[in-house]
Amino acid sequence: MISAEQNDFITRVGPGTPAGALLRRYWQPIALVEELEEKRPVRAVRLMGQDFVLFRDEKGELGLLDRDCPHRGADLAFGRLEDGGLRCPFHGWLFDVKGTCLETPAEPAGSKLCTRIKQSAYPVVEKSGIIFAYIGEGEPPAFPAFDCFVAPDTHVFAFKGLFECNWLQALEVGIDPAHASYLHRFFQDESTEASYGKQFRGASNDSDMPITKVLREFDRPDIAVESADYGLRLTSLRKLSEESTHVRVTNVVFPQAFVIPMSSEMTISQWHVPVDDTHCYWYAIFTSFTGPVNKQQMRDQRLELYELPDYTSRKNKRNNYGYNIDEQLNETYTGMGNDINVHDQWAIESQGPIQDRTREHLGTTDKGIIAYRRLLVSAIEATQAGQPAPMLINADQAAAFSGPPSIDGVSPSDRTATYCKDADRKRREQSPWAAARLTD
Repeated sequence: MISAEQNDFITRVGPGTPAGALLRRYWQPIALVEELEEKRPVRAVRLMGQDFVLFRDEKGELGLLDRDCPHRGADLAFGRLEDGGLRCPFHGWLFDVKGTCLETPAEPAGSKLCTRIKQSAYPVVEKSGIIFAYIGEGEPPAFPAFDCFVAPDTHVFAFKGLFECNWLQALEVGIDPAHASYLHRFFQDESTEASYGKQFRGASNDSDMPITKVLREFDRPDIAVESADYGLRLTSLRKLSEESTHVRVTNVVFPQAFVIPMSSEMTISQWHVPVDDTHCYWYAIFTSFTGPVNKQQMRDQRLELYELPDYTSRKNKRNNYGYNIDEQLNETYTGMGNDINVHDQWAIESQGPIQDRTREHLGTTDKGIIAYRRLLVSAIEATQAGQPAPMLINADQAAAFSGPPSIDGVSPSDRTATYCKDADRKRREQSPWAAARLTD
């Protein structure tokens, strides 16, 4: 258990908070590229309790500005895209993507007012279908050369969804290997051939054993946590027999992402991004090592659950997450359908808007969560002291990153220590794009 003060220290991220100061030192996902492909490419964005407006101008350049017009505070998210920028409908003040005021047309002819006006603007970049923003001070860190950022556009797919809870409890689901044997338990195994685009429905690598069967029948994983240059590596072993062991390797990329295996051919890189203290978005990049991603199929699958324009779940606390008692008795452990995102959503939202960690009792299988919280506290304290934090890297350092390797497979029991490295190497050697990045 931790104190209420310690809980606030690691969860609250508004302006002026310790954790907020840390997270503002990193690039944060703020929108999907597809959200700016509509007739009017302007989106309101709320990030860590601050309000912004994201837009693409007539030249195709991206801009992120404070949402309140510096004239009298009107909402620039309703602005007009014209004349090289975003124009406030209140008095016609015009701003470009850098926040420069181009016109104050209601002022008297010859007025120089616009030369003295500057709206706060923030760096934005597109990466693998996601728009990232940097709202901190100074220069942003470089993007590490992870698979999700270097794979060709044909081999990545991005999506997002809204959770109505604090970002930290959402992230901590991804660093909890034990929960999958219960929360995501299915009582029947589907054909693994129909598993494309679905997590935990395919077969483990180097086997024909459905992952659902592994999780259901071997529910006491042996979990090891190691420090890595990007954050943490978690290895979960489930001994299937004297000869074979299931190995699942997942990763925490500091400060708030994880990289996990989706199937033998695909990984998921996922961020949990605070909207404010009680809401967050998950942003995911699905990366294929084999053929191009079927983006339309994966988008259609997810739109069965998520509703536009805000990517809110159709199953939520207002309709009990679709809970069905007969399903819980006969089909799934939760009775909340087959989509594991719904299971996760129930688990983290049921903890409350901000989990009260003064009442929790952690166990042995929570060692990943314990290690991450220590890393988080250390980084927050370093930021307060004006010292470096993990993953604040320059371009040369970023180029040295790869992976991080993330595997779900069945290994000979005497080779589990090297299985992830060997399986990852084999997958890369057979990949049309990853093979070019291999070094001896």
